[in-house]
Amino acid sequence: MGYRNKTYVAFASENISYYRMMEAWRDNDKIEFDFYDAHDLYISKDSSKPETIKRNLRERMKNAKQVVLLGSADAKRKGGDGDSFLAHEIDLIIEFNLPTVIANIKNTKDRKTDRALIPDPLLDAGYYTMSVTFQPSIIMYALDNYPTEFSKNEKSGPYYYKDSVYDSLGL
Repeated sequence: MGYRNKTYVAFASENISYYRMMEAWRDNDKIEFDFYDAHDLYISKDSSKPETIKRNLRERMKNAKQVVLLGSADAKRKGGDGDSFLAHEIDLIIEFNLPTVIANIKNTKDRKTDRALIPDPLLDAGYYTMSVTFQPSIIMYALDNYPTEFSKNEKSGPYYYKDSVYDSLGL
């Protein structure tokens, strides 16, 4: 299901290699991972003005149905600085009420929510997010299952999957 909905991947520029890894998972026939990348829409050139980039980010996010935020210390810092492109993306996540999966790029063993990786605007808003490890099968599981729970609007704040979910995926 996650592969059918446009997925926006948000990340601090320092973490672009992890986004590239997600693209590699998607393109590898031996890894069961797929997503419809919203970054393929409204492309900005490196020479674009900040206003143009922000306008294009808004259009991409408007077309997205879900978000994967690559969780890191850099994402926390930039996502809450009120000035960066990531901060703009975080504002749009909240404005458009998009289901957001936080993929912890720091540690694939810690399955719990790490608030040190989540930008403060999401935490301050009590925004319902789902934290997972940076592994293709759990990210795909979250994209397939979490948006339905998100749409029920019954929860707030950061959540994570129990070990039994990881175990069922062979992780």
